[in-house]
Amino acid sequence: MNNGSKTPSNKPVIYQIRVGGHLGTQWEDWFGGSTITLDANGETLITCQLVDQSALFGLLKKVRDLGLPLIAFNPISSDEVQVPQTKNTEKEKK
Repeated sequence: MNNGSKTPSNKPVIYQIRVGGHLGTQWEDWFGGSTITLDANGETLITCQLVDQSALFGLLKKVRDLGLPLIAFNPISSDEVQVPQTKNTEKEKK
């Protein structure tokens, strides 16, 4: 089934899910190894890689079960994810 996505159905998709309230990093494992980022505005950003829509629905169910307001969720491409740079950058190689 084609869901209109440019990503093949067998490739995991990275999602960013924004909820109201702050969650501690101890919830990362409960959310399947997701990364939790606390924003200064009182919101939490959950970034996770999910293999299919079933996994997405399961994660959204966990958000609901916690009673947190769902603000937004977005699929993102892997090149949009901010990855900390290492010391071995292209600039230093030159």
